[in-house]
Amino acid sequence: MKTDYIEFKKQRELGDILSDTFGFLRKEFKPFFTTYFKIVGPFLLVMILAMVFYMFYAGNSFSLLFIGNEPEIDNLAVIFVIALVYLFSVVAVYTISQSTVLHYIKSYANGGGTINFETIQKEVYASFWSFLGLGIMVGLSVGVGLIFCIIPGIYLYVPLMLSFSVLVFNRMGASDAYSYSFKLVKDEWWITFATLFVIGIIVVIATYAFAIPTAIYQWMKMGIFSGEVDAESMMNIFKDPIYILLNIIGTLGQFLLNLISVVAGVFIYFNLNEKKNFTGTYERIERLGQSPEN
Repeated sequence: MKTDYIEFKKQRELGDILSDTFGFLRKEFKPFFTTYFKIVGPFLLVMILAMVFYMFYAGNSFSLLFIGNEPEIDNLAVIFVIALVYLFSVVAVYTISQSTVLHYIKSYANGGGTINFETIQKEVYASFWSFLGLGIMVGLSVGVGLIFCIIPGIYLYVPLMLSFSVLVFNRMGASDAYSYSFKLVKDEWWITFATLFVIGIIVVIATYAFAIPTAIYQWMKMGIFSGEVDAESMMNIFKDPIYILLNIIGTLGQFLLNLISVVAGVFIYFNLNEKKNFTGTYERIERLGQSPEN
């Protein structure tokens, strides 16, 4: 076991969850992000390319509408295809990102601080459809809950955000992980909500740091600061290479910052699991009688 190993399978208070989340990312920065980009990188590249092409073609169509011309049917068809590619690539990146983080932590915890890249990659690809199916179930449940007076959506969000950890660490299918997450959070909903809320605030504030440069540049190009709003510049902004680059950086930043929530979610999961099942406690007791060679 590594000397700087962070034990996941133990109970933690809110402050410990926050400090250990950032501590884990700091200590595992190089192997963690190397693994992440090796697995997620190709899908992330497709998503970024689709986003750039969509912005460019959509910008051309907006410009034509502004000067009173109808966009060509072929151009609209291209935009539709690119939009579909972009949509599917976003779903794939979100799915594989979360799966990669969870399987990395699983390998880290099982290896006492060391990871096996081949195992992580194999398990990420093998569990893709389970993650996608669970993601659809969670998204629909929370979405419908938010429609009905918002509160049901918030209530469902708390346990269901941990269902992905249940899927990986409890080795359950999508439907079983979905239902078990409610049992896991039972009697601990409020503290779980408070922890997720604090982490969410931190991530949102950090995300704004990536969004502000894009917004400022957009306002500058539109003439808002000078008081002379140029409608034509509003249409051409989507073809501006600097604006596109800032959007790429902002998008990458948002995806990477979202990993903080995923890692924190794992600490929350193990905290609740330890309170109910004492899994880590039993494992540590078993290790007491083992020699260092074992």
